[in-house]
Amino acid sequence: KVRKNMMAADIAGDSSKLCAIPRPHLDLCTKRILVMDELNGNKLVTELKNDMNRQMERMNHSLEKFGGDEEEMQKSFTKEFALGENGPTSEQYETLIKLLDAKRRAVNAYAALYNYSVGMIPGTKRKEYQGKSSLPINHAKLIDDLLHIHGHQVLVDGVFNGDPHPGNILLLGVEEGKPQLGLIDYGQVKTISKEERLVFCRLILALADDDKDGVVKALKEAGYKSQKMDEDIMYTYARVAYDEDNETLTQGKHIQLFMEELHDRDPVEHLPQQYILASRVSILLRGLGHAVHQSRSVAKAWRPIAEKVLREEGEL
Repeated sequence: KVRKNMMAADIAGDSSKLCAIPRPHLDLCTKRILVMDELNGNKLVTELKNDMNRQMERMNHSLEKFGGDEEEMQKSFTKEFALGENGPTSEQYETLIKLLDAKRRAVNAYAALYNYSVGMIPGTKRKEYQGKSSLPINHAKLIDDLLHIHGHQVLVDGVFNGDPHPGNILLLGVEEGKPQLGLIDYGQVKTISKEERLVFCRLILALADDDKDGVVKALKEAGYKSQKMDEDIMYTYARVAYDEDNETLTQGKHIQLFMEELHDRDPVEHLPQQYILASRVSILLRGLGHAVHQSRSVAKAWRPIAEKVLREEGEL
């Protein structure tokens, strides 16, 4: 159902779409085994690591230069590309990619001229051509696309994958220079009703507007119940669970430890599972964003989707 919804929304499909979702073979599936088409690509993490290696080699910084220490190479990569806490925007990446592609084409033109002149002399080594896979991958666009895809699943379709961890995300078309997300493993699909979606849309807008009263109200409408119903803790819980996390917000603590401390201060007694899994989606996608220096506010990323849904229902 997720695949059908994504294709109907023109989000999933061939290489021109944001993502590819494998077709399930229902006649071969069981309660324990899910059988789907194979997508021709590598894990996203693998391709991002390959991308780092390619770009560092382009700048004559091979892994060997760092004594095989990938961590040191990662630090150098971060410095070279001025990633800092948050790296280049999607537009900045596209500008860089276009410049490097123009350089690649010029190098290939020279290589062709050389190969069909001097290179024809016996014993002369021919020059190699640079493929599109040598170009950088737009990390910012990958994160933006992942957020849009899952925001649509949760807020519009009401059917979403509750486990979009990096191992379930592939990257296709790298060799052709047309990276496309491949989303697999739909063993934890969750359904959220229309009423629940509308409540969640209101929560997303309140978070995006930093409207504490609106956040608390929407959280109560979602069925959140805790021992004390402390509104300060409720607001912080919603912010970290559904929107963003940073060292200031989590007081320098790991997000899981911080959430456990919130629970100790005001134990959560009830929250419908669909909202728990929606939180998991937000946290997993943010974690991937942090890893590639593309931190995001999920509420702000999902705000246009939430506004469209509420507008169509006459609430805006």
